[in-house]
Amino acid sequence: MKKLTALLLAAVLLCAVLLSGCGGKTETLTLNVYNWGEYISDGSEGSFDTVREFEKWYAEAYKQSIHVNYDTYASNEDMYNKLSTGAVSYDVVVPSDYMIARMISEDMLQPLNFDNIPNYRYISDQFRSLYYDPENLYSVPYTYGVIGIIYNANVVDEADAGGWDLMWNRAYAGNILQFNNSRDAFGTAQYKLGLDVNSSDPAVWDQALAELKAQAPLVKSYVMDEIYNMMESGEAAIGAYYAGDYFTMLDNQSENVDLRFYYPERTNYFFDAMCIPKSAQHKELAEIFINYMLSEEPAIANAEYICYASPNSLVYENADYADEMGEEAMEILYPELEDFTALYNEYAYRNLDQATLDYLNTLWEALKIS
Repeated sequence: MKKLTALLLAAVLLCAVLLSGCGGKTETLTLNVYNWGEYISDGSEGSFDTVREFEKWYAEAYKQSIHVNYDTYASNEDMYNKLSTGAVSYDVVVPSDYMIARMISEDMLQPLNFDNIPNYRYISDQFRSLYYDPENLYSVPYTYGVIGIIYNANVVDEADAGGWDLMWNRAYAGNILQFNNSRDAFGTAQYKLGLDVNSSDPAVWDQALAELKAQAPLVKSYVMDEIYNMMESGEAAIGAYYAGDYFTMLDNQSENVDLRFYYPERTNYFFDAMCIPKSAQHKELAEIFINYMLSEEPAIANAEYICYASPNSLVYENADYADEMGEEAMEILYPELEDFTALYNEYAYRNLDQATLDYLNTLWEALKIS
């Protein structure tokens, strides 16, 4: 019996030595990531599987297994509400700019240790120090975009395209789609009228309401994701949406549809950025994940998959990426702008005070029942 016990003990010790000698660690780490749906290259149709590749890369680099719990949300508000309850803990989240500003003001985010994110050097200066994180302490830009107008050239006269006026053109009554959310819908009217989309003056919002009421008889439907099928099929001919999503519609358009895109002179610019919540349990691991997301292969794969513009120079300066996207896509996603930072700071949505938000919601309800 003593001999058997000694043999078992020796076997255990040998296994421990072998594991130690190989640098192996039996514990599996867990990283919790919370991102928008359809917002990362996921391995579908042979694409790069970002999450699984990170797990493999980490295991090889650190000799320790890791599992990424990857959850998705449909809106900034859904993400905010879930985190603010304190009932859940995520290590990485990807809010939009205005929500980042709100979360910073409410002490919901942790300052980043950029020693763990050396690939941050690939984020161009024009995409840093923006209003939502002026000291670049809490966020790393992931994607950015601009709202433009999509139209069917088989229906719309090219001479009518070029500004927000197209969405108020009576010649296309019943063929126009409008945003089904108050901020974006009012934004189209405010940009058209040259008004401040971040004003706290009720008179500014009243002017926008009057413009939307004038448009209402021309609108076929107020939509969000429904815009895809309606524009792709030719059921509607005009609609404002995010530039990156235009290419999804273009790929799926019917034979009788010829979709085109342009930016009005004044429009919304937005950023989504990677952040670490105050409640995160694995901050250093989260920073390693963010750094990986900025490395060339995953950054390019993610940009190709979601078709939004990347602030990462490893992406937009890559010739193969440019060839894969095509000339039209590169011109739309990365337009030549004299001063991107100035345009962004002037036209991007910011947080509205509660009184203004309440007033906007009242006006939105009035529009929808008029």
